[in-house]
Amino acid sequence: MTLLIIGLSLSICAIGVLYYLNNQLKKRLERNNKALLILQQEFTQYQVDQDKLIREGITTREIRFDRVAKCIKKNEEFINIVNKKHKDLPDTIRKVVGHIEFARPLDKK
Repeated sequence: MTLLIIGLSLSICAIGVLYYLNNQLKKRLERNNKALLILQQEFTQYQVDQDKLIREGITTREIRFDRVAKCIKKNEEFINIVNKKHKDLPDTIRKVVGHIEFARPLDKK
């Protein structure tokens, strides 16, 4: 009879301990699940933010490249204008230098 009472009390204690550990395990799992969901949300937000930064970086680079391309076009247009206006510049320089070289001195001593 005593053995039966000891066995029943030990089994009731074991069931109580298992029930307590099961509840603790459930609480930990719930906290872990919440933490993982929050981590997933933060990581997703981080990815979205990074994508926005990359897109903004690309657009700023595209804007910068567009500005550079416009400057290059302006420079090419300026060079074309200068080339058109001064095609006869070497001939003009030769004429002027030729007059200077063969000019007579004004002061005759």
